[in-house]
Amino acid sequence: MWNPEFEGWYFKHQKGRDTVAFIPGQAKSGAFVQVIWPEGARCFPMPALHVDRKGERVYAPGCRFGRNGISVDLPGIRGEISYGPLTPLRSDIMGPFRFFPMECRHGVLSMGHRLRGSLELPGRAVDFDGGLGYLEKDSGRSFPKSYLWLQCSDFSQPCSIFLSLARIPFCGLVFPGCICAVHFGGREYRFATYEGVKLLETGPGRIVLGQGTRLLEIFLLRREQGHALKSPAKGLMTGMIRECNRAKVRFRFLEGSRLLFDLTSENASLEAVPSL
Repeated sequence: MWNPEFEGWYFKHQKGRDTVAFIPGQAKSGAFVQVIWPEGARCFPMPALHVDRKGERVYAPGCRFGRNGISVDLPGIRGEISYGPLTPLRSDIMGPFRFFPMECRHGVLSMGHRLRGSLELPGRAVDFDGGLGYLEKDSGRSFPKSYLWLQCSDFSQPCSIFLSLARIPFCGLVFPGCICAVHFGGREYRFATYEGVKLLETGPGRIVLGQGTRLLEIFLLRREQGHALKSPAKGLMTGMIRECNRAKVRFRFLEGSRLLFDLTSENASLEAVPSL
C-alpha cells in the first residue's frame, strides 16, 4: 500500500514570457497552495486540501484544480483558466520503479494542452487565451538531495519536453536516475534509466542523453536564480528550492544521422539542486 507523506500537483500555464504555475499539495506539516509567476512566488497555507476519489480534482478553500482547468481566489491572485484536451504519456513515466517504494514518485499527467482564460496577478492581469499548459504530480517522502528538472513547451514548432535527472536512493544504494519525455510530430519519445539510457554528459552547461540510435543534446545557455519554493523533506515542507521560468535552453534531437529537431526557447522552466 502506497502511503505518501507528501503529495503535490504542478499546474503550469504559459503564454510567451508569462509563466504562472500553481502547486497545491499536502504534507505532514499541512496543506498549501504555492504560486510562482515571473515577478515572485508565494506559499499560501491551507486548512485542508481535498482530492476526489479518482485523484483528478484537487480542492482548497477558494480554489479548484483539475484536468478541465483551474479556478483560484487567493490574496492578490485570482482567475479562471480552462484546458483543452490533455496529452498524457502512453504509460507511467516511472516504468517498473512504480512498483517499488521510492523516496519520490513522479507522474506526468499532460505534456501539453491549450489554455483559455486569464489571471489577475499582483499589479497586472495576464491573458492566457491560446497559451499552453503542462501538468505533473509528485508524491513520496522527500525530493532528491541532488536533481535537475527541466520542462519546456515554448518553441517555434509544436514540441514539449520534460527531463528529470537525480541521485536516487534505492535499496541501500544510490544511482543516477533519468526520466525524460519528448512529444514532437505527434509522437512520444522516451529516455529512461529502465530503458537503458546513457548519461553521456551532465556538465553545468550541457547534458547529453543517448539511448539506442537516439541522441538528445541539451544546452543550458542561460539560467537565472529564480524564485524560492518550499519543498518536502521527510514529509515536511521544510526544504527550499529555486525555480526559474525564463531559462534559455537549446534542444537538439537526432535519430541515427537524421536530425529530428534543433529548437531553442527563452522560456524554459528549470530547477537544479544543487548540481549533479
